[in-house]
Amino acid sequence: MKQDILNEIKKFDTIIIHRHVRPDPDALGSQGGLGEIIKASFPDKNVYLTGEEEEGLTFLVRMDEVSDDMYNGALVIVCDTANQERISDSRYNKGERLIKIDHHPNRDVYGDLVWVDTDASATSELIYEFYEFGKEQGLVLTEQAARLLFAGIVGDTGRFLFPSTNINTFKYASELVKKGINFSELYTDMYKMSPSIARLNGFILQNFSVTDEGVAAVSLTKELLAEYNLTANETSKTVGVLGNIDGVLAWVFFVEEDDQIRVRLRSRGPIINTVAQKYNGGGHPLASGATIYEWSEAENVIADLDKACAEFNNN
Repeated sequence: MKQDILNEIKKFDTIIIHRHVRPDPDALGSQGGLGEIIKASFPDKNVYLTGEEEEGLTFLVRMDEVSDDMYNGALVIVCDTANQERISDSRYNKGERLIKIDHHPNRDVYGDLVWVDTDASATSELIYEFYEFGKEQGLVLTEQAARLLFAGIVGDTGRFLFPSTNINTFKYASELVKKGINFSELYTDMYKMSPSIARLNGFILQNFSVTDEGVAAVSLTKELLAEYNLTANETSKTVGVLGNIDGVLAWVFFVEEDDQIRVRLRSRGPIINTVAQKYNGGGHPLASGATIYEWSEAENVIADLDKACAEFNNN
């Protein structure tokens, strides 16, 4: 598959790279890292990144202006996006060929070429593997590409703390560091916290609930976010705050937006992506997202998480 993807890249003069909506470091890292590798390896090609920008992550990479006509005869690559409805920029199917590169469960099989490896800790890890495979055929890894891929791996492994971290993760991270990236500065940019987020963390720690089975939950209403002067997207930096509490096996954040309630689910063992799938979502076994439209549905989500934790405890 790596060779097939490289062959496709060699064929096309224009390559447009997408990723998922509400991007995280791995989405941007894999998208931007692949873009940097292609640009450095094939200077004559036109390579563009597209999708809405996440204000708090623009220090990683910025998007390009991509017009509709650029898709004519173009190769489109979508990184880190399991489901088509989550692809940022709906024009992804306007090109001549479509490639999917991802590490989420492959329940929505789209694209002319599909490379999915759920054993990888991050899609950025796959992009590094692609470089390693193709470096004898001319692929070049720049310092900026290494910086982006390292950020993606760090983000999706929770600084190498999540169970998805594996031997390859550490191996690839060490090779990326050799490119001269300033990982200390990168950590600072990725994990710095505004005073508003710090105060919201305090609210969360004072107001979360826990069920008998070990499900912690907190609700962040629009009114609360307005009080703290935060957007729903900015609350993503709070999702790990409940993860180290003794007795908590899984936790869920309900974040109210104008037209939906975003559901962020995390786990220390119980499988939760099956719960997310019931509520218009999906993701990894221990880190998933979903969407509900009424606060009354929140209790159903918590009840399903309770069942998942009970099953985990009984095994």
